[in-house]
Amino acid sequence: MPAPMRIVEVGPRDGLQNEAQIIPTDVKIAFVDALSRSGVDEVEVSAFVSHPKIPQLSDAEEVFAAIKRVAGVVYSALVPNERGLERALEAGANKVSVFTAASETFNKKNINATITEAYARFVPVLAGSQRARIKNRAYVSTCFWCPYEGKVPAASAARVILRLLDMGFEEVSIGDTIGKATPDEVRELLELVVPHTTAGRLALHLHDTYGRAADNVLAGLALGVTEFDASTGGIGGCPYAPGAAGNLATETLVRTLTEAGARVTVDLAVLDEARRAVRGHLGERRSQPAAPA
Repeated sequence: MPAPMRIVEVGPRDGLQNEAQIIPTDVKIAFVDALSRSGVDEVEVSAFVSHPKIPQLSDAEEVFAAIKRVAGVVYSALVPNERGLERALEAGANKVSVFTAASETFNKKNINATITEAYARFVPVLAGSQRARIKNRAYVSTCFWCPYEGKVPAASAARVILRLLDMGFEEVSIGDTIGKATPDEVRELLELVVPHTTAGRLALHLHDTYGRAADNVLAGLALGVTEFDASTGGIGGCPYAPGAAGNLATETLVRTLTEAGARVTVDLAVLDEARRAVRGHLGERRSQPAAPA
């Protein structure tokens, strides 16, 4: 089995962003604090985006200011542009992420830009993160299937991923945004990308719409991926991906990796505490019970 796994907990941002009811700031803080104690390597705390665009995350500064940070845990934020980066740095984020897609239609609906235009937007954010000496990441949505265009060719997704790595992003998260990917499709894409990069620069961000996320984790693991995104309780979705179910549950990810013999140090009891901290404030289907042991 390769190096220890790295788990990025995206519940506080990706898990909550699509909730219609505004969740109190103190609940978000309690959620992040519990996750910090669980043993995950990174918590994606919030996003520094336009308040009208994602009102659920308009309290990003307040959440960052109040959380109890645990040594060794990375506290990251999503940023759309240079202004978002400035806000993230002021709030004390020690990692920032940008986002694009492998599908032109999804990208235009999500960030109102072509893929090429997105690259240009990323240049000052990447440079600013490097000057500040904080970590950086690029998300790529719809790497396998798009809700508007259908099947995304593996070669098209690979071009976007490799371009972002060539630009200098430390890592790229490969997204199965509508949860339709199969293990064969995961392998096909990774076989195009893995030979051109180094271990630790790729992550998988999986949704469990069709119940294949755990199998897709194993497909990634077999090709050397050691970093995975997940959301406690499987909460979340994407406001720009109609019908997309929740993220891969962190609990399911931990069990899948452990059963495969990987080295994981996440406490499932603390993850359950984190899920309970936010559960009562979520709409139906957003707080799924953890998968049985």
